Amino acid sequence: MAPLTPYTYIQCPCSDASTLGRQADGDSPEDDDLDDRTFDPRAPRSNYSLYPLDYLNYCEDCQQIRCPRCVAEEIVTYFCPNCLFEVPSSNLKSEGNRCTRSCFQCPVCIGPLSVTSIESQPDPNLLAAPDGTPAPHSGPYILTCSYCNWSSTEIGIKFDKSNSIHAQLAKLNNGGTARLTAKDHKERRKEGSHGLAGPPAAPAPTAAGNGDDNEELDVETQFANLKSFYQSQLADSTAGSSGLAGLTDLGFSSPTSLSRIMSIYTGGTVHDRRAKARPGTMREALSSDEGLQIASLDESSAIRELHEAGYDGTISTEQSTNQPPHLGEVYLHGSSRFASSLRPIPYLLRTKRSKRCPVCRHIISKPEAKVATTRFRIKLVASAYIPTITIRPLNIPSSPIPGTLPPLQPSQFILTFQNPRFETIQVTLATPAKTPGRFASKVTVLCPQFEIDANTDVWDEALKDSSDKTKIRRRGAAGEDGTHQAEAGKIWERGRNWVSIVVEVVPASLRMDLLEATANPLKEDEDVLEIPMFVRVEWEVEAGGDEVGTAPGRDRETKERCELAYWCVLGFGRVSQA
Repeated sequence: MAPLTPYTYIQCPCSDASTLGRQADGDSPEDDDLDDRTFDPRAPRSNYSLYPLDYLNYCEDCQQIRCPRCVAEEIVTYFCPNCLFEVPSSNLKSEGNRCTRSCFQCPVCIGPLSVTSIESQPDPNLLAAPDGTPAPHSGPYILTCSYCNWSSTEIGIKFDKSNSIHAQLAKLNNGGTARLTAKDHKERRKEGSHGLAGPPAAPAPTAAGNGDDNEELDVETQFANLKSFYQSQLADSTAGSSGLAGLTDLGFSSPTSLSRIMSIYTGGTVHDRRAKARPGTMREALSSDEGLQIASLDESSAIRELHEAGYDGTISTEQSTNQPPHLGEVYLHGSSRFASSLRPIPYLLRTKRSKRCPVCRHIISKPEAKVATTRFRIKLVASAYIPTITIRPLNIPSSPIPGTLPPLQPSQFILTFQNPRFETIQVTLATPAKTPGRFASKVTVLCPQFEIDANTDVWDEALKDSSDKTKIRRRGAAGEDGTHQAEAGKIWERGRNWVSIVVEVVPASLRMDLLEATANPLKEDEDVLEIPMFVRVEWEVEAGGDEVGTAPGRDRETKERCELAYWCVLGFGRVSQA
């Protein structure tokens, strides 16, 4: 059994579904009877409400803890994690959420790909240049991975230039052939008509396919043709219907069009309803120009390639998922199957986000807009407002298993509270007499109320006279052997801005023999001694000018009393099962 390091988790108030609603309405959470119940750290809901102190933020307006789940995030900027190039948000709809420069990942190992010239650099001694400088690489260029040695030559793709790789790759299919765009396809169709008058007749679809041109088009071109075809059909059908006239110029998503559609079914005479019930007919697509895509069910070529390449030539589900659909090779339903169809993956864009309080919309975290910097303009972390709690053992009896707590024997631990604020705080602690769960352990806090001095500058403390320095003062009673013993109602140690107290726990017996007899085995981490503790922190601050005022007769030194209460969970260690 591995020993467990003591830890401290803080509960965020958003774990209760009604907490944020009460705060938004201005009600006090203390008035609710549900807040009187003891927090159970072993409840399933507690897995989503406990966080280390470093993971939490703090709202100064609401004076409440905010976790990553309850904050409202807003995107500040988009950038590529490889080249650190900032991407405007207006380019996301047109270019997608991937880098459109020369940043690619390996489709096999997801490592970064570098642009390399195939031709070796010529010898500088053979050059006729007067300065003797080596000539630059002239290409062609390929993408290579330095981790798994994958290169774009495995799929037959080479580039003429070392920059704008994304634009060059979008024009090439696997094998190096140029992609047939919709414009090129229409020009080929016009040239094949031999100057006949009128548009050519749409060919009838067959079971084997719809011609070679249909197989050359990719998914994007097919979708664009199908979209334009149905838009024209919709325009023709709505133009012939009197009830839907005028909707084509506005679009069905506009509020005006929706109100007109509702008026069709709610108003008008019987004759008008009959006329409106006969919309224009719409036919289906008949050719590749109109977006028809015949599914090819002949997989003889795929079976032949599977026999030749074997299992190692196929791709995994993760590799297939990472392939962008607009760059992947088109197979059945537009998916890739073999390693020969893998293409370089453009880097997915990352974002910098700011965080707001969900109740008052106050900004609690906002990074710098520049991509290269890691600074924050605003960052209200909870560790600057909430006392930090550390645990260390004081008096633990010997256990049969090293690093564990013996059951049914009192063990003492020292809890150290460090005040990060520049005001003196009063701390009040409350714990249940017995921990919740199947195995109830006894808990006793020897000093539940104490005061912690304000956090001062370290240099100011060092400049003080040695006689005036705040020294570590032990308040425990001295034993017969000269050691200090914990005493009820008194703190253990006190420092400049920290206070240590003693907590005594009596771990429960796990009773493994009874567990096996009742067919209730020990659950995961059920042998960990976790104690819920309710912490209430009070401090005084100077009142604002709007609340105190400047009228004569009012005390300018009036102070406000602030309060913060929350649950935390203290993990002391594992209980011995011997």
